[in-house]
Amino acid sequence: MTIHDGGRLRLRATTRSWATKAPFHITGYTFTAFDALIVELVDGQGRVGRGEAQGVYYHHDTSASMLAQVEAMRARVEAGITREELQTLLPAGGARNALDCALWELEARRAGKPVWELAGLAAPRPLLTTYTLGAEEPDAMAGHAIDYAQARAIKLKLTDDDRNAARVLAVRKARPDVWLMVDANQGFTRESFARLLPTLVEARVDVVEQPFPMGNEAWLDGLERPIRIAADESVQHLGDLAKVAGRVDVINIKLDKCGGLTEALAIAAEARRQGYELMVGNMGGSSLAMAPAFVVGQLCDVVDLDGPLSLRVDYTPSVVYEDGAIWCPDTLWGSPGALQAQPVAGDERGEASV
Repeated sequence: MTIHDGGRLRLRATTRSWATKAPFHITGYTFTAFDALIVELVDGQGRVGRGEAQGVYYHHDTSASMLAQVEAMRARVEAGITREELQTLLPAGGARNALDCALWELEARRAGKPVWELAGLAAPRPLLTTYTLGAEEPDAMAGHAIDYAQARAIKLKLTDDDRNAARVLAVRKARPDVWLMVDANQGFTRESFARLLPTLVEARVDVVEQPFPMGNEAWLDGLERPIRIAADESVQHLGDLAKVAGRVDVINIKLDKCGGLTEALAIAAEARRQGYELMVGNMGGSSLAMAPAFVVGQLCDVVDLDGPLSLRVDYTPSVVYEDGAIWCPDTLWGSPGALQAQPVAGDERGEASV
């Protein structure tokens, strides 16, 4: 079965801003909302496929630019398009992600099978996920770690200042029970990382994500590595795996970076073949953005899919967080019986569509 089997499609593209409960700080950026592109594809029988993307903020991949990319593709998409054709028509990024995920769900509805089955995976299971703490004052981060009472894994955002050791130690003291990783978002130098490393070891940190700026992967050469290193920004798509060969232990796959579930599954297969461990992450966003990533998460060693927890409102039905794990119900996305999820009422920032 291909997308062409149902004839022409009707495309609806919408932008939405998901307001956060509180400002979220990482190296070089503060987020008060996550701006999304939401795509719906409707075939002649009324079957709908949906996808949501936040884009890649450090590539200036905004909701407006993603919307423009999709609108430029309207005639081609509405004439009928396959996922394989889409890979050649748009570059990796948020616009392709939203369209690709919509095509996956539409294919699932036409086939009468869930996406995970179409992808050749086993039936999904709940996944232990990290709960992410933005870079704040150490005491504030420790307080948030306590507030995340159900968390069994925590990810700390660190930044390019001199308080990182205090942040890590404060959170570890507050939560001696949790699995811990840190994310520098490209914020370290070789020297600052070397100074922090003994503290990370002391605090039993298991993974350090993207310590150095992308383009400076050679800084990892010869580096003492008692803790696993994960590549995030350094690996945008399948072709980037060569840049980190022998330099990292874990590949962080994000659908917004790589341009959708199709490319994400290809990265997972090739990275595993090359001996890497796998991680799935997110660029923020609602449950609709997490659902396709949950499919990738079934293949991963580390899961970071807590984006909706930071939002003031979300979809209903939504992903479920319980006992430190995430579960994506069949009613949300990617199965023949998935509902047309709607945002719940609350504080949100409006919508534009084409």
